[in-house]
Amino acid sequence: MTETLLEAVRRYTETHADLSGLARTPIPGLATIRATMPSDMQYAISKPLVALVVQGAKRVTMGDDVFDFSAGDSLLITADVPTVSEITAASVGRPYYSLVLDLDPALIAELSVEMKLARVADGATVRVEPTDTEVADAALRLMRLLDRPASVPVLQAQLVREMHYWLLAGRHGTAIRRLGWPDGHVRRVARAVAVLRAEFAETVPVERLAAVAGMSPSSFHQHFRAVTSLSPLQFQKQLRLIEARRLMLAEGVPASHAAFAVGYESVPQFTREYGRMFGLSPVRDMKAARDRGPVAA
Repeated sequence: MTETLLEAVRRYTETHADLSGLARTPIPGLATIRATMPSDMQYAISKPLVALVVQGAKRVTMGDDVFDFSAGDSLLITADVPTVSEITAASVGRPYYSLVLDLDPALIAELSVEMKLARVADGATVRVEPTDTEVADAALRLMRLLDRPASVPVLQAQLVREMHYWLLAGRHGTAIRRLGWPDGHVRRVARAVAVLRAEFAETVPVERLAAVAGMSPSSFHQHFRAVTSLSPLQFQKQLRLIEARRLMLAEGVPASHAAFAVGYESVPQFTREYGRMFGLSPVRDMKAARDRGPVAA
C-alpha cells in the first residue's frame, strides 16, 4: 500500500513532536505540527514559508485579511509579516497535521535563472491555494527520506531544491518568484529585518537599517511598511512583545523581568503595549494561560 503524505506526517510527528506539538526534522527549515484541539490565538512575525495542511483546519489573520484553510490547502508567506493564527479544527480522534518548509531566497533566485522566469510585480505577501500535486509528492519524498537518516545529508539538498522547483512551477510561483530578486524590495527589506530579529532588545537607528537595505531613510520607511505592513519601530515593538509573552508563558518569567529582558525601560509602558496587542494585561494573560493548562500549538 502506498503511503500518503498525511500518513507520513502523522507517523513522524507522533514519534518526534514536543509538548507543543512541533516536530523539527534533521532537514533545516522543515518541521511538522500536530494539535489535538483548537488552539488559542498565536502571535508571530512569520518568516517566508509554505505550510501544507494535511488534516484539520487553521485560520491566519494579517491586518484586515483573514485566511481560512484546511486539508489539501497550502499557506504561502513571502515576507516577514505579523500574523495571528489559530487552529480551528482538531480533535484527539482527528488531529490537525501540517508540514512547514522555510523558503530559501537564494535557492529561489538560482532556480528562477535556470527556469528563465520573468520578473513580476509585487503581490500579496500571504495567500492560500490548493496544494499542487507535484508539491505534495515532493513533500512526501522529503518525509520518506527521514526514515533513512544516513541518506539525509546526501539527498536532502536535491529534494528541498525539487520542492522549491515545483512551488515555482505551480500556482504559487508568481508570488514566490519575488523572493529570488537579490535587488528587489523584499530581499532588501529582509536584510534589515534580520538585524531587527537579532537585536530587537537594543536601540537600532533607522539610518543603520536603511543602510543595510541599501536605501535612503525615507525610501526605506516606505518600502519596509509596504513589505511588512508595519513601520520599523512597530515591527521591533511586536518582536519584543512576542518574545516577552513567550518568556512569561513558556518559561514562567515574571512580567517585569520579561519587560526588561526584551528591551523595555518602563514596566508601565510595557504593560500598556502588551494589553493593546494581546487584549489582556501580562498578569491576566499568565493567569489565563495557567487556567487553560498546556495546549498544543
